[in-house]
Amino acid sequence: MSQKIFLGTDSGATTTKVAAVNEQGEAISTEVLQRKTDSHKGRDGVISGWIGAASDFLEANHLSWSQVVGVGLAIPGPYLGYGIMDKSPNFPAEFAGWNVHEHYARALAEKAGRNIPLEVGNDGNYGGVAEARTARGERKASVLMLMPGSGLGCAYIGVNGLPLEGDTLAGLEAGHTPAVLQMLGVTGRPLPCGCGRDWGCVEAYTTISGLPHLLVEKLQEFPEHELATSEAPMKEKVLSLRTRAQQGDSLATDIFDFQARVMGLHVANLAMTLDPGIVVIGGGLMDHSVTTPEFRARYLQIVQDSAWPYLWNAQRQTLKICPASLGDLSQAIGAALVAFYVSQKSLSRSR
Repeated sequence: MSQKIFLGTDSGATTTKVAAVNEQGEAISTEVLQRKTDSHKGRDGVISGWIGAASDFLEANHLSWSQVVGVGLAIPGPYLGYGIMDKSPNFPAEFAGWNVHEHYARALAEKAGRNIPLEVGNDGNYGGVAEARTARGERKASVLMLMPGSGLGCAYIGVNGLPLEGDTLAGLEAGHTPAVLQMLGVTGRPLPCGCGRDWGCVEAYTTISGLPHLLVEKLQEFPEHELATSEAPMKEKVLSLRTRAQQGDSLATDIFDFQARVMGLHVANLAMTLDPGIVVIGGGLMDHSVTTPEFRARYLQIVQDSAWPYLWNAQRQTLKICPASLGDLSQAIGAALVAFYVSQKSLSRSR
């Protein structure tokens, strides 16, 4: 009898990725299958693209729709309800109110000739599911994942392998909790955040979104720096900082050291609430293809050194902080894993 598989679809506004796991929860392939989402084609166009990408994945791996017994969909929030999109900064405004769960489930049933259970959730949460499985190994531990990039993706994965979602599916939007500014020597008005909050979101101090502000402030200490006189666009200056830091540039190094301190205090803060056994740090700062081992080690060490004084003694003995390892595959694999876990453990969600 052919093996049963669980498909995972990870969709942003521009790119869709597909992965799958088998009946043991192991990835079918570590190759990224990526297609355009084509959100400009509307809801039907997106659904058609997802089905097409899934079919391409199955064909590339010598599998068939008859083997698919569950599907997971990772898609950015916020949501109006389970599987119903709210207004998103990434998708067209007319996608608000779209019952993506119902629409995709109908398309899957039509393609497969039968109903296939579908799980829908936040892409950051589902990425955490996959990274948690890798990070914990044989250890039974809850996992906190923090992924600084353009924003701060956050997820908390329980020992059952599933993410904390909350009553309104906004669980662990921890990037938009306030940073501990008084401990960081920050004075004056907190940095603005794209979410609209004015209390100094952690996201603004740990990700690309806040780098323009941090750079402007830091240049006051480095008035002779090349970036102080450069006429390059701010985006170009900001995107050069990671490379500069790895080349020993003091200004850039100071900025990433500061971001790591903010992240470390954030880890300690979340540890007081969630008490995770493992913390996974992901995002572009941990990307092996663009960062050096020395850069990653320095960042992680500062995170740990900043968090440790504020943890309980037992947490200092057991908490593990480690880098993410799955890169672009994490959210698609996580979506497939959620479908697998729900099937295996007969868990139900409140709809």
